[in-house]
Amino acid sequence: MELFKNLTVLSLEQATVAPYLTYRLAHDGMNVIRLEHPAYGDPNRFIGENVLNEKRMNSYFLCINSGKKALTLNLADPEGKKIFNSLLKKLDVDIFVTNQLPKNYEKLGIAYELMKEIKPDIIWLGLTGFGPDSNEGAYDPILQARSGLMELTGEADGDPQVTGIPLPDMGTSEHGYGLLMKALFKRAVTGLGSRIDLSMFESTVSWLTVPIALSKSFGASISRRGNTHEFFSPVSVYKTSNGFVYLAVGNDRQWESMVSQEIFKSLAKEKYKKNKGRIDDVINLNKAINNITVQHTSEELIELFTSITVPISSIKNVNEVAEDPLVSRKILSSTDPVTGTKVTLAPPPNMTPFLEECDRKLSFPPRFGEQNKEIYGNLLGFDDAGLADLRERGII
Repeated sequence: MELFKNLTVLSLEQATVAPYLTYRLAHDGMNVIRLEHPAYGDPNRFIGENVLNEKRMNSYFLCINSGKKALTLNLADPEGKKIFNSLLKKLDVDIFVTNQLPKNYEKLGIAYELMKEIKPDIIWLGLTGFGPDSNEGAYDPILQARSGLMELTGEADGDPQVTGIPLPDMGTSEHGYGLLMKALFKRAVTGLGSRIDLSMFESTVSWLTVPIALSKSFGASISRRGNTHEFFSPVSVYKTSNGFVYLAVGNDRQWESMVSQEIFKSLAKEKYKKNKGRIDDVINLNKAINNITVQHTSEELIELFTSITVPISSIKNVNEVAEDPLVSRKILSSTDPVTGTKVTLAPPPNMTPFLEECDRKLSFPPRFGEQNKEIYGNLLGFDDAGLADLRERGII
């Protein structure tokens, strides 16, 4: 949509939470420009395998940075601050995103009040670990530990576990995406910009809808339960003769459908007719189900349960997920114009008009400072000698 193509995002970003958010904005066709320190850059550029045989373009960085441009700029330098202010004007920046610590806002000249003087209608988003009044470091696993996610993940008699994806990082990015859309609507209606402060900790805790409501309101004790469910049974992983399946019986009607099948008739007991009875005896019930499923293939069980409309799935690995027909048709890609390396990217949560227009192909993740000449030269008017001088002095 032209509506989003006309928007420019400037982001002082690193790691995951801000880069994934701006990656989502790039899916809408926004002009996303990431800023990095000219010496240190984004640490994620050094993580993973060196698949391109060049510095600062390791595999981990390639996952969520397609569709962007990259500038280097030393905002701690007075001239760097001047260049930054010029960028705000010349680029006509609509959205500014940062996951810097709040103590650096004033020092780097990226505080909302400073930027508002230059661009009154700017939408400013600060992503922090624990809010704008805290400078505490916040790595994703630390947030999982403090927010209760780890307490809720793992086997009942085992250690707490981290989730398979960094939910505090990516969940906060999704919350940030929604808040930015609200701010864009507000600006469209009123002409006013916004300051948005988003805490990764608060974002993560907000997912604990059922655990907090039930534990604080009614004294429930909620902790990790492995693959079972707190309130529904049978819901778990079951072994088959050639792998595993996950079965989810969500109500008594589905249970009746299940035990009406010949192979499960031995489970058609009075005490299991209601969900409460099945929950009360969940350990023995799951053992009994497992003794049956292990005698059949995953494919046989999937066919059976699908025929009676009871949810079931094999446990798929990442490559199998990517090849699922519902996924493969929405997979994104990005090809390096230098080496020809193609990166396959996860599908978006929804297919945007921009992604359809570009046939789901995004520009390759930018090399370190790749657009310095284009933007500082063509837009701000620095000639080659001027750019060389800025590089020599560590400003870009």
